[in-house]
Amino acid sequence: MASIESGFIKSLDVYDVRFPTSLQLHGSDAMHKDPDYSAVYTVIETNLAENSKGFGIAFSVGRGNEIMVKAVEVIRPMVVGQKLSYIFNNFGKFWREIVQDGQLRWLGPEKGATHMAAASVLNALWDLWARIEGKPVWKLLADMTPEQVVNVVDFSYLSDALTKDEALEILKANKPTQAGREQKLLSDGYPAYTTSTAWLGYTDEILIEKCRTALKEGWTKFKMKVGADLADDRRRATVIRREIGYDNDLMMDANGRWDVEEAITWMQHLTEYKPLWIEEPTHPDDVLGHARIAEAMRPHDVGVATGECCSNRVIFKQLLQSNAIKFLQIDSARVGSINENIAILLLAKKFNVAVCPHAGGVGLCEMVQHIIMFDYLCVSATTAGRCCEFVDHLHEHFIEPVVIKNACYMPPKNPGYSTEMKENSVQDHIYPDGQVWAELISSGKVSK
Repeated sequence: MASIESGFIKSLDVYDVRFPTSLQLHGSDAMHKDPDYSAVYTVIETNLAENSKGFGIAFSVGRGNEIMVKAVEVIRPMVVGQKLSYIFNNFGKFWREIVQDGQLRWLGPEKGATHMAAASVLNALWDLWARIEGKPVWKLLADMTPEQVVNVVDFSYLSDALTKDEALEILKANKPTQAGREQKLLSDGYPAYTTSTAWLGYTDEILIEKCRTALKEGWTKFKMKVGADLADDRRRATVIRREIGYDNDLMMDANGRWDVEEAITWMQHLTEYKPLWIEEPTHPDDVLGHARIAEAMRPHDVGVATGECCSNRVIFKQLLQSNAIKFLQIDSARVGSINENIAILLLAKKFNVAVCPHAGGVGLCEMVQHIIMFDYLCVSATTAGRCCEFVDHLHEHFIEPVVIKNACYMPPKNPGYSTEMKENSVQDHIYPDGQVWAELISSGKVSK
């Protein structure tokens, strides 16, 4: 900790990094037909001689990424010059200072572009802290005492559902058995499911090819996109079930496409395909709508899953209090970084709801693996009925990409949050002047 005591934040830079995934329709769904997977890439540098930098990411699907970049620039003066000891010795307090800034919070509070920009900055700080301590983030968290864990969390607005004392009880109860789970995690990894096989824009030939390849690789859990056209959904579900059978799990994801009653009616035509869950059936803020859909789906044994577009811990609290979800899907860059996600994990444990993280995008798999591994070790203490999303796109741009073995995430070994991107990848994909975008724009393949 000596380096933390003597260190301070010297600079913060942010980059608008975008990948032209829309050209191949990677990531396409009922609401996002032509996404260009993008990162708000934050680089924090300190005065330290070693482990002096931290790298953070927030994710978008193209247009609007520049808004979050600007928001990071607005947050920058709150971070540059701060002592590392001030930040990390009471991270929950510092987190609140960032997300509840007396002027900036008017643009939220704790939601939207400013909150996601804060996540990029905070993710960089977590990466920095873990590098200084010489541990991957999952291990940094796992080695904390329960008291240290709750110290990084802001429990405001949660006391009617979860108190700080209850959180401590959860964490303390799991400590005696943690070592055994850690050994199992290191040997077996954390179970995953794949979304790479069934983007909405894929042809049947691509669906079949990708399903067959995934089966050969050992995948047993598959997710398909639905919601644009019911007849097409039924046809594609028939193709996928024919390939993967009914011994493997199939999940469906509407990406918030439907109104409440429309979701219920639509899904009644898809229950014959035995989906494990319907994900994001309606608007992410509609807690009561999710509850109504969940009630209608229970007789069909179809769970409701959501979370990737939930703005903050308060929405998750209400979803849990309303019995609106069977599967809770945290995201590493939608809410306020690890700090807020720990609060959400503890809420899920209190309400006995399985956490199945959202991932994909740019760096989301790399980050969220750390969070769900911490959940397994210290919060839920189980992998039963749980799995973490995997999307096989853009990992080649990272210094330490995810490692999948037997359809499981293997624990990262290097210090940090697995967020550092290759320098040439960053420079080539800066929008709009990086080499990749300059060539696409000049050739007329995309417009600026």
